Amino acid sequence: MHYASVEQISKSFGIRSLFKQITFHVEEGDKIALVARNGSGKSTLLKIIAGLDTADEGTVWVHKDIKTILLSQEHVFNPTETIWDHVLHLNHPVAKAVKDYEYYLENDNNDPEKLTELMGVIDEVNGWTFESDLKQILGKLNLHQLQECVANLSGGQKKRVALAQALVEAQLYEGKCLLILDEPTNHLDVSMIEWLEDYLSGNKITLLLVTHDRYFLDAVCNEIIEIDDEKVFVYKGNYDYFLEQKSLRQEIQQSELQKDKNIFRKELEWMRKQPKARTTKSKSRQDAFAEVEERVKQQKEVAEVSLQVKMTRLGGKILEMKKVYKSYGDLQIMKGFDYTFKRGERIGVVGKNGVGKSTFLKIALQLEEPDSGKINHGDTVVFGNFSQDGLIYKEDKRAIEYVKSMAEFFPLADGSKISASQFMEKFGFSGEQQYTMLSKLSGGEKRRLHLMSVLFLNPNFLVLDEPTNDLDLQTLRTLEEFLLEYPGCILIVSHDRYFMDRMVDHLFAFEGDGIIRDFPGNYTQYREALSKGLLEEQSQQIMKEQKEEVAEKMVAPKKSEPAKKLSFKEKFELENLEKEMPELQQEKEKLEQLLSTQLPYDEIQKAADRIGQIVQLLDEKEMRWLELSERND
Repeated sequence: MHYASVEQISKSFGIRSLFKQITFHVEEGDKIALVARNGSGKSTLLKIIAGLDTADEGTVWVHKDIKTILLSQEHVFNPTETIWDHVLHLNHPVAKAVKDYEYYLENDNNDPEKLTELMGVIDEVNGWTFESDLKQILGKLNLHQLQECVANLSGGQKKRVALAQALVEAQLYEGKCLLILDEPTNHLDVSMIEWLEDYLSGNKITLLLVTHDRYFLDAVCNEIIEIDDEKVFVYKGNYDYFLEQKSLRQEIQQSELQKDKNIFRKELEWMRKQPKARTTKSKSRQDAFAEVEERVKQQKEVAEVSLQVKMTRLGGKILEMKKVYKSYGDLQIMKGFDYTFKRGERIGVVGKNGVGKSTFLKIALQLEEPDSGKINHGDTVVFGNFSQDGLIYKEDKRAIEYVKSMAEFFPLADGSKISASQFMEKFGFSGEQQYTMLSKLSGGEKRRLHLMSVLFLNPNFLVLDEPTNDLDLQTLRTLEEFLLEYPGCILIVSHDRYFMDRMVDHLFAFEGDGIIRDFPGNYTQYREALSKGLLEEQSQQIMKEQKEEVAEKMVAPKKSEPAKKLSFKEKFELENLEKEMPELQQEKEKLEQLLSTQLPYDEIQKAADRIGQIVQLLDEKEMRWLELSERND
């Protein structure tokens, strides 16, 4: 059965065009993922299909017998309603019958005839199975206090209530609906995500969704629709197939672009040589030239985002958490937690919602005080805190102005520097987007800008709280590649299983009641061990394998050549290096600030030459410092 068609629709906001004349179709049983860069109009397109927004041109057709159900990122709640009232606030006879029956039971009415009547109505509409399914959905989403007023709920709880209502409504229409979900996994813990994954893939539901969760996308969807450069591309397959085919498409595009450029250069030369009075014979060639020119202007170079930001040196002492206790009333978050972070560690923090993962990060950063215990930061540690608070700004301004207010130029890992505009381009902000007001940026664009502001600090210890929320898949892949090469420490809270498997090799698992398990493996290994009840055995096995791997890589020192301790002279050299490197770094920063002012050419040249010398000196001294400090340890 043909469910819906999108025919030649276009949408713009002012001068900003989201998509132009795109067409695709939805058939019964399709499970489609919509993929695009942040700000490309994914959420807007979903609203247009659901009838909550209109296209500038084109048509959207939905079968008259099909119910369209939308879970948007912004959901409207009546603050006086309870969770139960909101979930069953649906125009359907089954929902009404179940709601009346539950209301009767809650109010303990002693009216047997009324009870018999209500039960009869549920019998007539076959509502008993629905009631069971309804309570299962609410339970899996950890919504148990159904008489709680919506006004008292957190943002994450409200998101789960809205998701529950969408799933309940889809259940009522027994598959005769188009379920549209915009980032359904946001604010869900991993167990909820895995349940939702099984629920959607196992039920006969026609689905159109936007998600950044690659495991979820792979498990649920059988088709991917991509919006790229205002056009739409359809891929009949999973996420891996999409990546393969997109790469092939981009290779072909680049080949065609190069061919068009070569033709354009030749034809441009011919056009310039032509006399003003052109012959009729050359008219077709002039038209062909105009077509090639248009194609060259429209096509864009494929450029991946690069995040090779310079990292400040990390010393021996990094972060120590000693016998830390923290609780809120009866909620115990940390009970005597004790850990010393080592150089280069990448640790993931996992656990159900509400167990205190974000609080743990704040305590580690000394943004919140523990009840007792000590938090010690190393002198050389520069934290980069990517929090869930998002982008914070006092006044609305253009994105480029916001970036320039922090710095005009930014240092890169190779010692060079780039302008604020170039840096934004590396984060996927086109020239047009750079001049967009902050208030007009999409949620994902604001997250990208927030990420930029964190990296400007040249941190050597990144603390990331749900970094994957609202980021598009392309930015996520780029962020992952950067983090894989990042030499500093990383502490991550995330419900994105794919991201955690790639990024971390060590977990702090919050198990409730203040218990934090130190597990030496990635997320998939932890879940497998947990499901089999073999956490201790699996933990010991992983530690054994890691030790064996390290032992294989190590070359045993010869007996005749024992490792030498530092001589008095070398110790003196190490102490001097630890003084000289910060001084050189300060001199370099002062010279860079000087370069951004108005100076005569000869002084600019002198400062640039000195910066080059300092970069070289720092590299040499850092290498020598590493060599001596490792022997000293």
